[in-house]
Amino acid sequence: MINLSDILETIRMIQDECLDIRTITMGISLLDCIDSDIDKACAKVYDKITRCAKDLVRVGNEIEKEYGIPIINKRISVTPIAMVSAACKESPVKFALTMDKAAAAVGVDLIGGYSALVHKGFSSGDMELINSIPEALKLTGKVCSSVNIGSTKSGINLDACKLMGRIVRETAEATVDSACFGAAKLVVFCNSVDDNPFMAGAYHGVGEPDCIINVGVSGPGVVRSALAKHPDADINEVSNIIKTTAYKITRVGQLVGVTASQRLGVPFGIVDLSLAPTPKVGDSVAHILEEIGLEQCGAPGTTAALALLNDAVKKGGVMACSSVGGLSGAFIPVSEDAGMIDAARSGSLTIEKLEAMTAVCSVGLDMIVVPGDTTADTISAIIADEAAIGMVNSKTTAVRIIPAIGKNVGEELDWGGLFGCGPVMRLNTKSPSKFISRGGQIPAPLHSLKN
Repeated sequence: MINLSDILETIRMIQDECLDIRTITMGISLLDCIDSDIDKACAKVYDKITRCAKDLVRVGNEIEKEYGIPIINKRISVTPIAMVSAACKESPVKFALTMDKAAAAVGVDLIGGYSALVHKGFSSGDMELINSIPEALKLTGKVCSSVNIGSTKSGINLDACKLMGRIVRETAEATVDSACFGAAKLVVFCNSVDDNPFMAGAYHGVGEPDCIINVGVSGPGVVRSALAKHPDADINEVSNIIKTTAYKITRVGQLVGVTASQRLGVPFGIVDLSLAPTPKVGDSVAHILEEIGLEQCGAPGTTAALALLNDAVKKGGVMACSSVGGLSGAFIPVSEDAGMIDAARSGSLTIEKLEAMTAVCSVGLDMIVVPGDTTADTISAIIADEAAIGMVNSKTTAVRIIPAIGKNVGEELDWGGLFGCGPVMRLNTKSPSKFISRGGQIPAPLHSLKN
């Protein structure tokens, strides 16, 4: 039972400290849409998405107005399309166009699931879908794509790493007229999860119900404001303040999720506890780390402070809702966080430091802009590095990297809105090509043998 007095406490947070529900995401299974005739399959996909999600935006808007809680995005995730398209012989781009059309028809902001799971190898349809990603993301506005190339149980598919380096670069080149935006809608995962409500990596896992509602909360500004009231607190008190604040934030997510579930007549899934920043001033994870005591994000101590933050958010949030899932942690997307943007511009925050930070938070090297001449093999090796962190630490890691075609270090890409703007960050230019070209499967770590 939700105690509304707990929720009323958060009104000030909403008004003054940038608290919001980042997304309510409806997951929809498309397994019953599979057909060897691609036109029939696409018709089934369109009909099911529009039928299941026809009231999603309306209900989201009603809840937002009724409770005064901003719900920034309404989104849809679907079964990885590689599973649906495998029965067809034509290009899976038709499915992307269908997803885009259905998303526009129901009025959602984004739709995820143009995805493939290849952590142990390529099955029927996977290769065709992956090779179609640049075209699919060029031709659509709302479709997001993801590929899982590794897991703790199976190891890392190095052939998939190599392939995705090329695909990321080709996607940036295909969308150069829109500031390489296609690459901002493409995520490469290790240990991807079935119930992630956040884009661009959301898809609806095969073990999920036919239709479900998942919620992603936000609130970095609330956490920073709470810490600012206790400038002399010791580190144990800092942790407790974050836990208490995360509890209150998560209760809002629980309220929205349960209410949306009841009104839409579909099961409520999970609340993702992640602190999701925006470029808006006062809504930055980097600024929380600075409130803890760093001169600027990226300084020595950043990884330790982030580990503390991530742990405290989970401990506080898990007590506040019926089911926690998704990614659940602190996001550090460079272009989407005002403090991260400033730290990257000043040189305080580097790729190497970001890689270290991803070992203790959600999710990985996220929304990072790199020089336009970065090679596909270099991107592949960055993907492999992040996947290794996820594989060895049994956590989800990801890479969302944007080669800024025609731009160099010191220049920027600007997309506006939640995607923000990204300074081009310097990379180590030594070649990893021989390593990446070896191919094969990096073996799973010994601790994967848990049976």
